[in-house]
Amino acid sequence: MFRKVLIANRGEIAVRVMRACREMGIRTVAVYSEVDRKSLHVRFADEAYPIGPAPSTESYLRIDRILDAAVRSGAEAIHPGYGFLAENPAFARACQEAAIVFIGPPVAAMELMGFKTASRQALIKAGLPVVPGTDRNLESFEEVRRIAGEMGFPVMLKASAGGGGKGLRLVPSAAELESAYRTARSEALNAFNDASVYLEKYLERPRHVEIQILGDQHGNLIYLGERECSLQRRHQKVMEECPSPIMDESLRRRMGETAVRIGRLAGYWNAGTVEFLVDEKRHFYFLEMNTRLQVEHPITEMVLGIDLVKAQLRVAAGEPLPWQQEDVQMRGAAIECRIYAEDPANNFFPCPGRIRHLQSPRGPGVRSDSGVYEGWTIPIEYDPLLAKLVVWASDRPEAIARLRRALDEYEVFGIETTIPFFRRVLEHPDFVAGRIDTGFIDRVLAAGILSEEGPAPEEERVALLAAALDALQPSANGAPPSPSAAGSRWKTAGREALLDRWPRR
Repeated sequence: MFRKVLIANRGEIAVRVMRACREMGIRTVAVYSEVDRKSLHVRFADEAYPIGPAPSTESYLRIDRILDAAVRSGAEAIHPGYGFLAENPAFARACQEAAIVFIGPPVAAMELMGFKTASRQALIKAGLPVVPGTDRNLESFEEVRRIAGEMGFPVMLKASAGGGGKGLRLVPSAAELESAYRTARSEALNAFNDASVYLEKYLERPRHVEIQILGDQHGNLIYLGERECSLQRRHQKVMEECPSPIMDESLRRRMGETAVRIGRLAGYWNAGTVEFLVDEKRHFYFLEMNTRLQVEHPITEMVLGIDLVKAQLRVAAGEPLPWQQEDVQMRGAAIECRIYAEDPANNFFPCPGRIRHLQSPRGPGVRSDSGVYEGWTIPIEYDPLLAKLVVWASDRPEAIARLRRALDEYEVFGIETTIPFFRRVLEHPDFVAGRIDTGFIDRVLAAGILSEEGPAPEEERVALLAAALDALQPSANGAPPSPSAAGSRWKTAGREALLDRWPRR
């Protein structure tokens, strides 16, 4: 086993990997940009090395600087987390050339599955189910227009090297195709340095269900159940659960065995995820493969009792899997919420700033994977994910009740978060009944799930009375409070405005 591992990432995933390493007696090395100097993952690591300015292109995406930190620290292996360089074959190859173990799949598997058109070609050739569409990059808008017309609208325009919703556009009609084409190519070029795109037929109200696979370097490859990932906003997952509400043993086995076939086709080892779309007739189609640890991996860990990060480390060190497929048993249900520093009432606009107060929920069956702390200032340069709130219970109804309780316990002051949004989702009858698909979030937002009713007259009167009593409370010496003692002048002015509305007697 490794003695020292560098984590080439930041935030909650870096802390998550470090915790697994610490339990295994492995020393950890953090890397950080200038803005992350005081971040939680830096404070948590045994050693930390600066790698450049705040922009990720000058820090977390700099292969040379990360490898330099690994060499200087004496790290024997690098865990990439997710995002940044996690699915970059050039990074994995550079690690090999530097005689540092890359904790992930082989380079050839990353190259095959990292490009959507190449993986689609391989699966079509093997006779495996894929979403109908093109199996090559489309070179011009004229070609895109011709093929989209033949397929029939709506269609999905997707980046060939994409992921995480980048370079992806739903095109309802021919009139919107050219704008979507130019936007998708521009976004793909900025995100992946590759502007190539392809087309898929849009499936009506599909579910997004993914299968976790895990393999070793000795030819063993198993599947570890599924995750329901249909709750998405702007094509990015916001809430996941395990098991899927639509799953039965027959469908789970067929999807799991298909995922293992895909993994073997790629010569895969370590942890990976095969993503499928499932239509209303329960037919499933390959969507893509993520050659890394997923953001939502904790719900699989909670239901199966398997630590995926520790498994990744052991596989990378050459150990065989200790499980066979028949050993995998699912127990209970788990749900994960991604807590973002975003304002749901303002179209989920990012809300960086200082966390003045933070209290995470606790209690039975509650897990919080966090990358922040009270007093930390959320930077504007990175994804605004604060934490992942995960609950486990004996069944789905109990898990929903537990998640409601946990969200009610969550306290974050100083910034806006997505916590109120999740509270509303958990109350929606279609979610409670498991009637969800990839368009669910967009529909409930359009229906006004976040709209607030004004306070009742009695509530308004109570609030005004409380403000009046507080403003007129005498100080310790019996004198009325001075404006400076009352705190912010903005608050004082606001209270006076409220008091002016109070009926005078």
